[in-house]
Amino acid sequence: MTATTSSSAATATPSPLTDATRDEASLRRFLHGLPGVDQVGVEQRAAGLGTRSIKKAAKLWAIDTAISMVDLTTLEGADTQGKVRALAAKAKRPDPERPDTPQVAAVCVYPDMVETAVEALRGTGIHVASVATGFPAGRTSREIKLADTKIAVDAGAAEIDMVIDRGAFLEGRYLEVFEEIQAIKAACGSAHLKVILETGELATYDNVRRASWLALLAGGDFIKTSTGKVSPAATLPVTHVMLQAVRDWFVQTGELRGVKPAGGIRTTKDAIKYLVAVHEVAGEQWLNPDLFRFGASSLLNDLLLQRRTQADGHYSGPDYVTVD
Repeated sequence: MTATTSSSAATATPSPLTDATRDEASLRRFLHGLPGVDQVGVEQRAAGLGTRSIKKAAKLWAIDTAISMVDLTTLEGADTQGKVRALAAKAKRPDPERPDTPQVAAVCVYPDMVETAVEALRGTGIHVASVATGFPAGRTSREIKLADTKIAVDAGAAEIDMVIDRGAFLEGRYLEVFEEIQAIKAACGSAHLKVILETGELATYDNVRRASWLALLAGGDFIKTSTGKVSPAATLPVTHVMLQAVRDWFVQTGELRGVKPAGGIRTTKDAIKYLVAVHEVAGEQWLNPDLFRFGASSLLNDLLLQRRTQADGHYSGPDYVTVD
């Protein structure tokens, strides 16, 4: 995974934006000085891009691209080692009868299941991701959040998905949130950090833009919409705002950062709408798993069914793919 092109992102804010993080007042001034989001405009553009028609050859490419971007996820209290191994098997061979089917990007599990996932995926090139920092609420001390991260990294996680303190953000304690993200980034070592904004709790598109920039300033390799535990989770307009943020970040710094919508994306039709948005809002270079992911548990099944439909010319039905 190479979402960040500059190694300095792990240790320092890019020089053009250093002044923005000098203190609480500077950070507030910067975040509140960002251009406001036109709610009607962003929702209309998202709706318009969602109506784009995709021809057959392009649709098969889009399906394969989407499969390769999936973070296949199980985050339930009833998760077992057997379930994680089964998920890893599906990640390696999503459609066993179609060996040309791409592998997924990653398998995402709780920290105590990382070792099992790492063992099951060794040598495949599929990343093991782990949620941390008191997921999903994040209502715990920084010491515990750091320990949670260390457990996952020590077990072999290559990616950490952390949740921000939404209470602190909504109260305007931006420097506190910034410093916590920085601390978690440092604890990640060589692992990449995805910063979950939980956009469904941020209330406004302006807050989504501010939280996106805050996470980027603090060194997040990805900005992620949601935990999947709060409704609404990922939406196209919110993802548009986040794609604009990483695009503008690249323009100002030369660094590529990623976006991960998660929660509520269940169909191939929805996934293709997101890929169109990536192409039109951020740019073609974001159309790869290093810079765009889908956080999903059920999306893969529909992608596999639609892939068979495109290849065979008829609908196969759900009995032809394994159920997560």
